[in-house]
Amino acid sequence: MTMRDTAEQFSGPSLGMDVGVRRTLDILCAGMAAFALAPLILIVAIVIWIESGGPILFSQLRLGQYGRPFRMYKFRKFAPDCDNHGCPLTVEGDGRLTAVGRVLARTKLDELPQLWNVLRGDMSLVGPRPESIAFTDCFRNGFERVLEHKPGLFGPCQIMFRHENKLFPAGVAAVEFYRKVLFPAKAEIDLAYFSRRTLVSDLGWIFRGAWMIAAGSRTETAPGGRSNRTRK
Repeated sequence: MTMRDTAEQFSGPSLGMDVGVRRTLDILCAGMAAFALAPLILIVAIVIWIESGGPILFSQLRLGQYGRPFRMYKFRKFAPDCDNHGCPLTVEGDGRLTAVGRVLARTKLDELPQLWNVLRGDMSLVGPRPESIAFTDCFRNGFERVLEHKPGLFGPCQIMFRHENKLFPAGVAAVEFYRKVLFPAKAEIDLAYFSRRTLVSDLGWIFRGAWMIAAGSRTETAPGGRSNRTRK
């Protein structure tokens, strides 16, 4: 299935909630978060620059609502000489990660620039995680219904699979494991939730996601950027 086919298949409005109400909530919350977190965003940008120079941000095409591609932004976690043609997944012990990048990956602070995507309207605060273009073909056999919903910064899968990089088994190709196991599991969860979502339940995922990022940033990172948890 091509992105154009997907976009043509889904031409109706988003399901389950008034689009205007959600958009207003997105703008208000993302705007306030960007203002409140501006000092932290500046600090992260400076630390990345000091360690490995530019670029500060990493951008990648992702699948948006109805399969329309958009450019998603993150703080750069990989070495600056890495290109976009490598593995589309970040796995445990990924050699492309910089020292700062490992901290960003654990704390999810690399996601902060996506507040800009929310303000632009590419993403919502709550929605399915936007998939890489590399996995366009996974949206079939009913899973294409996930694309009815605008992708989000927070949501059930973003919380449940927060440490997704630790789930890839040794000796198995990460991309194939993702296609056959992780993607279907996440798609089923998203379809179950977004078919019955409410404004109250969305707010619950926003608070839960924000708390996990805040708590994780304090508990998972020790001085020097090392994890406080013992790795098995």
